[in-house]
Amino acid sequence: MNKDKISDESCALVQAVKACELTSHQPHEEKLILQTACGMDVHKSFIVAVTKTTDSQGKVITHKKRFSTFKEDLIECKDWLLEHDCHHVCMESTGKYWIPVFNILEPAMKEVRVCNPKWLSLIKDEKDDNKDTDRICDLYRHGMTRSSYIPSADFRELRATSRQRRKYVQIRTAEHNRLINCLTTDNYKLDMVFSDIRGKSATRIINLIISGKPYTDKDILSCVHPRCKAKREDRGC
Repeated sequence: MNKDKISDESCALVQAVKACELTSHQPHEEKLILQTACGMDVHKSFIVAVTKTTDSQGKVITHKKRFSTFKEDLIECKDWLLEHDCHHVCMESTGKYWIPVFNILEPAMKEVRVCNPKWLSLIKDEKDDNKDTDRICDLYRHGMTRSSYIPSADFRELRATSRQRRKYVQIRTAEHNRLINCLTTDNYKLDMVFSDIRGKSATRIINLIISGKPYTDKDILSCVHPRCKAKREDRGC
């Protein structure tokens, strides 16, 4: 009984999703939000853009074109949209491929809406570039898309800089830990004597060790900074 019930619920769900897909392709005219808008299907090497405009007689005028994702072609895409008096664009957030498209279109458009693909792709295994762009454009023009949060350009730049700095700090920490492991495996207990082996005293001793020249205890002590003398007996700085 449970399997039959689940099967019936699955069939009902599939029918409901298909019904939503059909209504999205045939939206009601009274729900029209934007007279002119563009839907884009973004890929790694190309994008497909379609603009739709509803004239005073209710006729939908459609223009469709494919562009490469090189910068010159994206600028051409922006000019093409402006030629058709289109200032509203909607696209899927496909990996990182949407970012260069967004960066070029953002200054010239009134809105560039980026949506999660799962809210735009209602039926799987029926993917087609032409269908995708038509569906995105129809949903956007009729106010049926949910925009993802895209911060301002200044904030995005600050975020990228801070993330890059965090990566550098993580790399530095990893190399620091690797240095401690190398010293430990070679039986150099500098981390037990100095609180920071990246300090002046520890750095001088490490340079002395890796120089390949013979050295004595006096040579090692001469590398220690004078401020460490007070705590030398305690084996810590």
